[in-house]
Amino acid sequence: MTILVTGGAGFIGANFVLDWLAQSNEPIVNLDKLTYAGNLETLAGLQGDARHTFVPGDIGDNALVASLLAMHQPRAVLNFAAESHVDRSIRSPEDFVQTNVVGTFRLLEAVRAYWNGLQSEAKTSFCLLHVSTEEVYGSLGATDPPFTETHRYEPNSPYSASKAASDHLVRAYHHTYGLPVLTTNCSNNYGPYHFPEKLIPLMIVNAMAGKSLPVYGDGMQVRDWLYVKDHCSAIRRVLEAGQPGEVYNIGGWNEKSNSEIVHTVCTLLDELRPKADGTPYSTQITTVKDRPGHDRRYAIDASKIERELGWKPAETFESGIRKTVQWYLANPDWAAHVQSGAYRDWVQTQYAGTAVA
Repeated sequence: MTILVTGGAGFIGANFVLDWLAQSNEPIVNLDKLTYAGNLETLAGLQGDARHTFVPGDIGDNALVASLLAMHQPRAVLNFAAESHVDRSIRSPEDFVQTNVVGTFRLLEAVRAYWNGLQSEAKTSFCLLHVSTEEVYGSLGATDPPFTETHRYEPNSPYSASKAASDHLVRAYHHTYGLPVLTTNCSNNYGPYHFPEKLIPLMIVNAMAGKSLPVYGDGMQVRDWLYVKDHCSAIRRVLEAGQPGEVYNIGGWNEKSNSEIVHTVCTLLDELRPKADGTPYSTQITTVKDRPGHDRRYAIDASKIERELGWKPAETFESGIRKTVQWYLANPDWAAHVQSGAYRDWVQTQYAGTAVA
């Protein structure tokens, strides 16, 4: 048995690949386009592991995906591949439409053709699991109940709109063609191997470099925070027991404002890596102009997945954020390489003269 993972060199996808192979001998075929956030250095520990086959490529390449499906005959496809940063979507929305909308469409077409050609037992047990985001639901007021799976889609950024479109395509392929699909909508992830453009890793890396810690507006934007390894365990559970056609919200039950997150990171750094002059890292916090269309609050109601599949997060925010800060302090080279682009040199060195596989 084999699974095909798309976007498996990105933050969530790579964590999933590492966790999967730490717990299972079932092989993974890992397809990733290796854009700026796709980092094979994250998967360096799997080099030479016969259970992991890496293929550089785009989910929008129908012929490539079709050939991988035919060659490896996976029992499931897990789609992590996405452009996912709101700020980048504001500057370059077309990239998000191409990857998240067109790419998902072409992936669905290749998977549908593959699934139609399977024999009865393999066809019955096959599924496509599409990993999405809470941001498709829009923004909540301060006292609104958290998002459930039936909440109306109201995306407010080019990123969330492109993910909403991909979710609708996945749903349509189930209802129109009978393709067995599962969709997960997760809250904000954090943890190891997170590209330092997102809030938590950016604060850690900037703090250690003596740079300013920029906070949008009043810093009171609220998010539900989910430790990435908890997200991975939830996806494994949905793959194992989820019902085709269903949507499962995955959250950490940890609503925190951006300001609270930044101050928590500063306090942990004061404890774990105090400055030589004794000044607190919080003195580096600065306020910057809020970004356009900034959603005020997200919150996930993850009761369905707990009730129906028996999953709930293992980490509290306090334990997860401590592990995250400790990981970045212990792995400064990874963060430096991904910021400078040196990881691309690492890939060339590791795979010089060979196909990346």
